[in-house]
Amino acid sequence: MTSKIKNIAAALAVASSALAGNAFAQANQLLNVSYDVAREFYKDYNTAFVAHYKKTTGKDVKVDQSHAGSSAQARAVADGLDADVVTMNTTTDIEFLADKGVVAKDWAKRFPDNAAPTTSTMLILVRKGNPKGIKDWDDLVKPGTQVVIVNPKTGGNGRYAYLAAWGYVKKKGGTDAQAAEFVGKLFKNVPVLARGGRDATTAFLQRNIGDALITFESEVVSIDRDFGAGKVDAVYPSISILAENPVAVVERTTAKKGTGELAKAYLDYLYSEEAQEIAAKHALRPRSPTVLKKHADTFKPLQLFTVQELFGSLSEAQKVHFNDGAQFDKIYTPGAK
Repeated sequence: MTSKIKNIAAALAVASSALAGNAFAQANQLLNVSYDVAREFYKDYNTAFVAHYKKTTGKDVKVDQSHAGSSAQARAVADGLDADVVTMNTTTDIEFLADKGVVAKDWAKRFPDNAAPTTSTMLILVRKGNPKGIKDWDDLVKPGTQVVIVNPKTGGNGRYAYLAAWGYVKKKGGTDAQAAEFVGKLFKNVPVLARGGRDATTAFLQRNIGDALITFESEVVSIDRDFGAGKVDAVYPSISILAENPVAVVERTTAKKGTGELAKAYLDYLYSEEAQEIAAKHALRPRSPTVLKKHADTFKPLQLFTVQELFGSLSEAQKVHFNDGAQFDKIYTPGAK
């Protein structure tokens, strides 16, 4: 064998080894594309999952995270971001990916509880001492009160805030016309729409915008940790919405990378008692009755209604309220007061 042929053979061997190594690395690495407010929960969950997977299989795995407004994240995945799993705060974002053929059509049946291992609800956060005396949704539509909300077009956080306010009127016996008027007044008190949950929190606390912030219950824990305890008071409204946090395997990516089994194990473990405890620590409402009961002090009881009860489904709500030209566009004009 000539030296030239030997060199080619050696180069091919190196390239083959590199490709094999890369394939192995890909098969043991996951990307979880998620929403803003879940950032800290998944940081802790990933540590627990990696340890659990090593203990039960003997294999090392690496989990990477990506966080932004949920709908923006779903669009990024649809456009080619190679997520192995998606963990969102609204089913419409995963249904959008199912319609694109990115996740399985029956994704909601692949895991327990409609593939939603945790839930949350919308609270009203106010500045320490509640200087405006805000107690319920009615206080947010008063003249002179400014409210920070996520743009319902870009994040599930914003859609749930909108639907919670609409549902508040309906549950009190109001008509759709009255609900539309109420939500219209609410959004007239919104000085700026945030891109996602974390952007909303930053606007409220760092930029000092607004008298109240409507966000997920779980954001209270993040605020106490990131900004210091005692910056906000949590106001539990008389009525709010049950928000499910759905998850799915991204079939398009896992078929390409060979990570299907690992992705499923990653999402399965969310239902374990250990993971449910981590969720509770981050103020995400666990599905486990045992863990939920244990943390009764954290998860105060309030009257919750489901999306299905008042809106049919999140997909129906999307068409009626959030698509271009739908109800939200009719009641909200940027800059109008």
